[in-house]
Amino acid sequence: MVLKIIDAVEARAGANILLEGIPYTVKKMDVSKTGKHGHAKCRIEAAHMINGNKKVFVVPGHDRFEVPMVNKSKAQVLSVNGDKASLMDLESFETIEMDISEEAKPEVVEGCNVEYWDIEGIKIIKRKV
Repeated sequence: MVLKIIDAVEARAGANILLEGIPYTVKKMDVSKTGKHGHAKCRIEAAHMINGNKKVFVVPGHDRFEVPMVNKSKAQVLSVNGDKASLMDLESFETIEMDISEEAKPEVVEGCNVEYWDIEGIKIIKRKV
């Protein structure tokens, strides 16, 4: 579910956007204003919200981006198997199995509390709390 829609010139560093249905976080944005009858162009450097891959693209300033809904929750780690972990949500007490992000892998151990993100239906462990 999309939270809102923004213009390309409103996408500042730290904003989350959907590009071709994939969630990205804007890292850097430059706006170049062209001549008398031209349109502003936005050069956006963004990182994939799940795996961190970088992407650079140029779009007209009047293009619109959807802003993805990101729900952040806390959970306790029940078990760790490679790059997957079994968690118990601390609010609803349901058991969930999900992937561990690369930056959180060394910190996640059984019994610790973590923060996980639900990004447009994709759940991933982001950090240890």
